[in-house]
Amino acid sequence: MNKSDLVVLIPTFNESQRIGSVVSAIRDHGYSVLVVDDGSSDDTAEEARRFGAEVLTSPVNHGKGATLTRGFDYFLGKDHPVLVIMDGDGQHDPQELDRFLEAMNSPAADVVVGNRMQNPEGMPWERRLTNRLMSWVISKLAGQTIPDSQCGYRALKREVLTEVALRSRRFEIESEMLLEAAKAGFRIASIPVRSVYGGEKSQIRPFSDTCRFLRFLILYFFRENFSKKHKVS
Repeated sequence: MNKSDLVVLIPTFNESQRIGSVVSAIRDHGYSVLVVDDGSSDDTAEEARRFGAEVLTSPVNHGKGATLTRGFDYFLGKDHPVLVIMDGDGQHDPQELDRFLEAMNSPAADVVVGNRMQNPEGMPWERRLTNRLMSWVISKLAGQTIPDSQCGYRALKREVLTEVALRSRRFEIESEMLLEAAKAGFRIASIPVRSVYGGEKSQIRPFSDTCRFLRFLILYFFRENFSKKHKVS
């Protein structure tokens, strides 16, 4: 696979101040960009288009999971074999896209997740703590070691998206994606990545996100057990 085989998907919500530079940097590295804007009230969509991204828009905000799912459906309507997901706020470094592509060329990886925990410098301590806990739980459930299950910077082969069924409409989709991929027999690898934490207010709220994560796990557990019992009967 080469650069033309990979598309970068960016879900956005009110990122007009940063999305232009992010799209520009990705395109400078030779990759195509698909921005799915989730009902922004600013000029995010216009800025993304101005810097060369293909853009899908929504009149209202649906949540990250719903936005990613829309991007997945659009991606599957094309013929690219690899999709990389990254944030539009500048936290993910486009220079690392080449390393994702290199990892995806390995037959031992169907999903590649960025690992910020190998060098968590600059990551707020409360985020570091909750992330380690969530990653430990997801690794146990998936039966594979995933050091940073909550990192949104990740790559997936086309086959993964055609096989897994995703239901989450918000941030929980990042955990669901890994659990469903592992359940389907796909191999999950990790590569170290660097995240840039600026002074802007984060959309991540450790306490509420942990509660939402626990709720997701409970619902996922019951859903899986119900499905198994239904198949048996």
